[in-house]
Amino acid sequence: MLVLLAFIIIFHITSAALLFIATIDNAWWVGDGFFADVWKICTTENITNCTDIDDSFSHYSTMQAVQASMILSTILCCIAFFIFLLQLFRLKQGERFVLTSIIQLMSCLCVMIAASIYTDRRQDIHHGNMGFYLQAAEGSYGYSFILAWVAFAFTFISGLMYLILRKRK
Repeated sequence: MLVLLAFIIIFHITSAALLFIATIDNAWWVGDGFFADVWKICTTENITNCTDIDDSFSHYSTMQAVQASMILSTILCCIAFFIFLLQLFRLKQGERFVLTSIIQLMSCLCVMIAASIYTDRRQDIHHGNMGFYLQAAEGSYGYSFILAWVAFAFTFISGLMYLILRKRK
């Protein structure tokens, strides 16, 4: 049982780490001479020049939804871990970690929403009014975007594990 518990804890911490990296790192859309994420867009010609995504950006509301969903998924994943630790010592034997599972599945839903919005609106986002965004259309999805989808799978699996898991001796 200790091996299973250690695996679940490591799996959950890995999920949280993937969410942190996907949310913070600047590699959702990359190409020759630029890289972009949900926070800023950078060009790398001679020096790195970054432009924050703010309300002057033509698709700011779309990016705000992606930003909010990624932050919320990361926060929910961390909350689920702390609740799991509390339930580990408070639940009676044979009870399930339902609250932990619900919060982890909500985290899963949030990261899926963020990655789905970004996937759907990526072409609109990078074909905006400014000249740089036309160049950005020639890129490809970066590793942070892929990590967001991997984090989706990890949080979904761990949410199901908590739902199925019963506390045993």
